[in-house]
Amino acid sequence: MNLKENMKSTNFKKAIRFTKHPAKVALAITKDIKGKVNLMTLEWFMRTSIKPPMLAISVGHTRYTHECLQNFRYFNLCIPSKEMVEEVKLCGTQSGKDIDKLEVTKLDWFKGRLCQLPILKGAVANFECEITTQIRSGDHTIFVGEVKHSWLNENRKILTYKDLK
Repeated sequence: MNLKENMKSTNFKKAIRFTKHPAKVALAITKDIKGKVNLMTLEWFMRTSIKPPMLAISVGHTRYTHECLQNFRYFNLCIPSKEMVEEVKLCGTQSGKDIDKLEVTKLDWFKGRLCQLPILKGAVANFECEITTQIRSGDHTIFVGEVKHSWLNENRKILTYKDLK
């Protein structure tokens, strides 16, 4: 069998769309310059180091969350549960400039240890991060944060991008 005959040249957009699912989603939680909490749905995040533990998120330059992260150098990365599907959809379709997402979603939370950003109780996991560096990547910035505190709820199932459809 000649495998090469099945491999065809294509454009990046088509290849990415075909290969990216199922993908996990996350919420980035930060504050604006006035202290208002903002939540943003993300698909682009990853672990970047074991020692020290570090996570990275990629945020578009035009996003309100980008502005928040430039002024407040902390974020919580929240891995939502399947029970949070509607809240994750809202956080990915509305801007924190226009609404208070934490209030509108009515998510149950408590103050984190690092800088008192919300820890979402219904999530699978929450990671409290301090930004150590950032890298411009085209129309996005990759914010790298050192994980200072981790939270886990093993009784929840992870929400994937597929669940949002």
